Amino acid sequence: MTTQIRIGIAGYGNLGRGVEAALAQNSDMALVGVFTRRAPEDVATLSPETPVFAYDALSTDAAQIDVLILCGGSKDDLPVQSPELAARFNIVDSFDTHARIPEHFAAVDASARAAGTTALISAGWDPGMLSINRILGEALLPEGDTYTFWGRGLSQGHSDAVRRVPGVAGGVQYTLPSETAIASVRAGERPELATRDKHVRECFVVLEEGADAAAVREAIVTMPNYFADYDTSVTFITAEELARDHGAMPHGGFVLRSGVTGQGNTQGVEYRLTLGSNPEFTASVLVAYSRAVYRLHRGGQVGAVTVFDIAPGLLSPKTPEQLRADDL
Repeated sequence: MTTQIRIGIAGYGNLGRGVEAALAQNSDMALVGVFTRRAPEDVATLSPETPVFAYDALSTDAAQIDVLILCGGSKDDLPVQSPELAARFNIVDSFDTHARIPEHFAAVDASARAAGTTALISAGWDPGMLSINRILGEALLPEGDTYTFWGRGLSQGHSDAVRRVPGVAGGVQYTLPSETAIASVRAGERPELATRDKHVRECFVVLEEGADAAAVREAIVTMPNYFADYDTSVTFITAEELARDHGAMPHGGFVLRSGVTGQGNTQGVEYRLTLGSNPEFTASVLVAYSRAVYRLHRGGQVGAVTVFDIAPGLLSPKTPEQLRADDL
């Protein structure tokens, strides 16, 4: 019988729950437990059989976990937790602050190399799956342009910004790719697109009693760094409609490479994600890459890695022989 890969989950929000669900679909993996900063007795997991431990228990015994999946946030949690935990475990994280990835990699790499562990950073769908497809497009079509579009998807950060506007009782924001811009890229026109040309933003807002709708709308559409640079619509709805129609967390994205080869023949490469649940898909990516990290570590590789460094075959539970027979 094949030995199962022992997985731990550090943090139990939407992403942690997604990892628990994903592990149930991977028979070669076993969940050791959830490690939380909340009181363990207050955490209700998807399965009543999932053990829940205090986060501090991670400092006591690394031997029972093959790979630890970190499910904290990129703003405050992962910059501290990833280097700290890479000193004791093989880890996978979903650090997604693009501008800070080089410094995050350096910090985790130093910790993992000193400890002899293997640490994958910035796994997920962007950064992650879309990143891989940006590289593929550029390598296959060196004379061309790359375009990334996001959505239709609920943006948690932008939704939070909407809810902080005075007069707003509740709300969500969706990012939508411009169909006109996508059509132009697919046609091989290789347009030069400004920020406003690529995406629009759609807000659904519940007003506080007595709030001025016009003032709320103006505060949203002119908000710097969030909405001012985009065509933004604001639709006012009831609290019941918000709960009924906007409780899910869909998202997605496109990477398109438009270029030419030979005597000017137009070529296009496209990769698309349509996600019913952003955290559940991200969790599924983290789980697959945990398998790769386990294999890399057993092969003697230490230090930090990214999705660029990992062969696709290492993600699959199939053997190399099965992959050549079934998928090549």
